[in-house]
Amino acid sequence: MSDPLTFEWPIRVYYEDTDAGGIVFLLCELPEVLRARTEWLRACGIDQQRLTESDGIVFVVRRASVDYSSPARLDDVIRIVSRVARLGRASVDFHQEAWRDGVLLASGDIRVASVDRASIRPAGIPDAVLDGLKRGPHAAGNGANPDRV
Repeated sequence: MSDPLTFEWPIRVYYEDTDAGGIVFLLCELPEVLRARTEWLRACGIDQQRLTESDGIVFVVRRASVDYSSPARLDDVIRIVSRVARLGRASVDFHQEAWRDGVLLASGDIRVASVDRASIRPAGIPDAVLDGLKRGPHAAGNGANPDRV
């Protein structure tokens, strides 16, 4: 992958993720898709628990917009591609896509805001965290975990 701010995370669709027909219609709301952003942060060397304990900062979803192209199905292995679209002083805009065998299933734009844990008011992202976000997940040789699925 040439873009250092892009990260891939594979997931599998499980029975509990589907409707009675074995189809997922709200793919981008699966916990695994949400976790792909957390894994992206972890791959950038950012420990969210430590950030909360040391700086009192938490990340919350501020806005989300999703376009669905095709449903996922039971037992599909899906590749979640996450990349930073914009990095601000107190927020990060992610663009995420869900792919199965070269077919785009869904894409979405998510703004994650940095807030003070106590007040839930906007708070600047600490400089060390911004530096990690700017370097991206591949700066430390991190990337998708192909053994996960």
